[in-house]
Amino acid sequence: MPHRVLLAAVGAALLASVASGCAAQAAPAAAPPAAPPLVAKTVLPNGVADPMIAEGVVIGAGQPIYQTSGVGPKKLNTAAPDGSPESYIDPEQFPQGTLTPGATVTEAQAMNALARIRENLEERGLGLENVVTMMVYLDNPPGADRADYAGWNRAYRQFFANTDLTSGDTLLKPVGTAAPAAPQLRNPARPTRSTVEVQSLAAPGWLVEIEVDAVYPAGQNPR
Repeated sequence: MPHRVLLAAVGAALLASVASGCAAQAAPAAAPPAAPPLVAKTVLPNGVADPMIAEGVVIGAGQPIYQTSGVGPKKLNTAAPDGSPESYIDPEQFPQGTLTPGATVTEAQAMNALARIRENLEERGLGLENVVTMMVYLDNPPGADRADYAGWNRAYRQFFANTDLTSGDTLLKPVGTAAPAAPQLRNPARPTRSTVEVQSLAAPGWLVEIEVDAVYPAGQNPR
C-alpha cells in the first residue's frame, strides 16, 4: 500500500510538471506598449500650410474640457462715451484708443475680447493654445447693414492660426490696412469655429461676443 501511494504521488508530480511546462510554452508574447491616451486632435485641410480653422476636432474619452460663457470686450477706453462701441477699444492694443489705419471697431473689440478670454483660460491653468472650438456672435457696427466679418478675421489671426504648418514659422498678420507684422500671440492652434450675425448683444455697445471650449493637456487636472 505505501508503494502505491508513493507511485501515485510521483505520477501526480510528473503530470503537474508537464502541465506547467506546456503552460509556459503556450504563454502569449508580451503586449506592445499601450498608445498614449488621446487628448484632442484637430482635423485640418490636407496640404494647406495656413488654414484659418479646423474642419473638426476629436476629443479623447474622459478628457476634461473647460467651456467659457460668452465673453465680450472690456470697457477700457475712458476717452470715448460710456457704452459706445469705441469705449471697448483696449488702449494697450491701440494707444489713446486710436485705431491703426484701416482697423475697424469690430476688429478692436474682438482683439479686446480675445485678450479677456486668454485671461479667463489662464485662471483655469489653460491657454489659447488649448482652445478646440469657438462660437462667435457679431452685431452690425452702427450704420452698417451687415457684420464686419473681415475685421473679426483679422483680429482672430492676431491670437490664433498664425504659424505655417509646414515650416513652423510665425506668419506676419496685419491689423487694419497696416503692413503685416508679428501677431500679438504666436499660436498654431486652429480650432473649429462658427460665426453668426445677431441683431444685438447683451451689453450696450458690444459688437462681439465669443465663447470657447478648451481641452486640458494630458495629466493636468482642472482647477
